[in-house]
Amino acid sequence: MVVIRLARGGAKKRPFYHIVVADKRRARDSKYLERLGYFNPTATGGEIELQVVRDRLAHWVANGAQLSDKVQALIKQWDKKAATAA
Repeated sequence: MVVIRLARGGAKKRPFYHIVVADKRRARDSKYLERLGYFNPTATGGEIELQVVRDRLAHWVANGAQLSDKVQALIKQWDKKAATAA
């Protein structure tokens, strides 16, 4: 099964996550099929907290990829923020 999930990067005590499409059987930070964006939980000032390529996300979901719980919550939060900004 293909899943869209977070892969951790960054330094100790400074997490940075890539939003990736990966085989569910692979380890969290191992190879992935495609990188769709990133999530920076420690973003401050002018840094961007969440960046996602929506058309590729829609493509993978249409082809059967499952969103992890955290990615699903992040996308929902991002949509809500975009709706209030518009």
